[in-house]
Amino acid sequence: MTNEHKGRSGVDRIVHAARNSINGLHAAYTGESAFRQETWLAVVMLPTAFWLGRNAIEVALLAGTVLLVLIVELLNSAIEAVVDRVSFEWHDLSKRAKDIASAAVLLSLLTCAGFWATIIAQRFVLSCAASSRSPCIAARASATRRRLPMQRARSAS
Repeated sequence: MTNEHKGRSGVDRIVHAARNSINGLHAAYTGESAFRQETWLAVVMLPTAFWLGRNAIEVALLAGTVLLVLIVELLNSAIEAVVDRVSFEWHDLSKRAKDIASAAVLLSLLTCAGFWATIIAQRFVLSCAASSRSPCIAARASATRRRLPMQRARSAS
């Protein structure tokens, strides 16, 4: 038994593979609401990653985790489609396969949220305490300078 689709090579194979990939993205977008939601989040989060990341590593981590969520969601949808293709009847192995694929999506979402929270905290919260040039330190220094004349007046009397 041979597969007639495996006979392609070179540019012809690449063109057909790209077409199949585009068809897969279209099927996931039109048929899976979770993939649609994650796609629209990615549309917002990917440009934000370039603004939020301070260096190439941070940008790669932020953008990479967003893309990871999309990749895992595509694999989850594929597993669900194959399980449904075999049978719509309830079976313990079918439930197990779908639950494991769903758990993979959850872990990718938690990973993404963890990286984003860490980099946001580092950029906006932790930098406030660590840098003397940050706006919050400058505000504290300004408030301290405003209090000094009053303290001098009290100590003089």
